[in-house]
Amino acid sequence: MLRILPIILLLLVSGYAVADTELIKLKRIVARVLPGAALDKLRSSPVPGLYEVIVGTDIYYITRDGRYIISGTIFNTKNHTNLTAIKRNALRIAAINAVGESNMIIFSLPKPKRTITVFTGVDCPYCAKFHLDVPKLIRAGIKVRYLLFPRAGIGSATYKKSVAVWCAKDRRKALGVAKAGGKLKYRTCPNPVAGNFRLGQKIGVRDTPTIVLDNGRVLPGYYPPRVLMILLGLRKARK
Repeated sequence: MLRILPIILLLLVSGYAVADTELIKLKRIVARVLPGAALDKLRSSPVPGLYEVIVGTDIYYITRDGRYIISGTIFNTKNHTNLTAIKRNALRIAAINAVGESNMIIFSLPKPKRTITVFTGVDCPYCAKFHLDVPKLIRAGIKVRYLLFPRAGIGSATYKKSVAVWCAKDRRKALGVAKAGGKLKYRTCPNPVAGNFRLGQKIGVRDTPTIVLDNGRVLPGYYPPRVLMILLGLRKARK
């Protein structure tokens, strides 16, 4: 009894209800059908008999026997929460934060209340419209972190313009000039633009602007300051 007790405890702490051999088999199946899956994070899901598999910022579920893989949402009907969305949001914001603010263009007061990260284009009309709202957002206590995202792809004219903004002596000023349709001096330097583009693709960014709240929720397109403040809990919604 004393010999098997540590094994039982190990399985309980790890969150697995399957034997080691079954777990190894399950990992092999996942590695074959879902390349890029984080096998070290294969764990039981809230639903008995289903295991959670993470691939980048995507979440899949696999049956205990490895026969079925499910792409879908687990919704808790008791407390009305989307458990999959909560987990996906956490993965998304973790991936963004891993980039580091040194690779972002930031507008903020010294002690902001909330943070948003915006995948932005240097020449899209709604990005320019959003940029005009930035002073109001800052005054409301919102830190705005820009990730340059050339929607047309790496090597495009927008990409080169994004690089020029990053390589300018004053990036914030250059970003404003670019969004206003002004002329930039084209320069090249080590820059994060290609990495930002790949990150955006990884988390499903399709259009600019795409706003990501600090809880990982994604808001595609333009949102006025009043709506953002409500979503961030900095302003009450009108009844």
